[in-house]
Amino acid sequence: MQPTETADKLAIAEQLANYARAMDRIDHELGYAVWHPEGTARYGAMFDGTGRDFINWVCGTHAQMIAHMHRVSNILIKVDGDSAASEAYVHATLRFEQDGVLRQGTALGRYLDRWSRRQGRWAIDHREYVQDIDEVVDAGPSLIGAFGGRRDRNDPSYALFAALTR
Repeated sequence: MQPTETADKLAIAEQLANYARAMDRIDHELGYAVWHPEGTARYGAMFDGTGRDFINWVCGTHAQMIAHMHRVSNILIKVDGDSAASEAYVHATLRFEQDGVLRQGTALGRYLDRWSRRQGRWAIDHREYVQDIDEVVDAGPSLIGAFGGRRDRNDPSYALFAALTR
């Protein structure tokens, strides 16, 4: 693998990590930056539209939940010049209240993404989400919030990275 191809794959993998971070911190701007302005997203019957509209929809949905975490793994990327394709596995855990009962949902699926590099920046042209497994169970008491994590830009991780850019 050539150094340029390695750098391209790393840039795309970082965008996938940015997406998970945007979801968990409900960071609209970071989420928008993962897609090109006219990029699209299709999440089965749940959503079919622009990447920007998807970010607005999913952040609104997540804001109503108690907690959530997205993990991306098993990332396969093929680069061809300024175009690329990737498959990445996602494990999303969602904590919410339903009918007065605390529940936890798990979604296991894959992001099938078409990418392009424009003006030196990789972003999604189209995402197709494929869900392979899901489960919803009753959840017991939790310690969410006891360790300082936040679902916004006040999360301690933002200060950590900001300290490096001074």
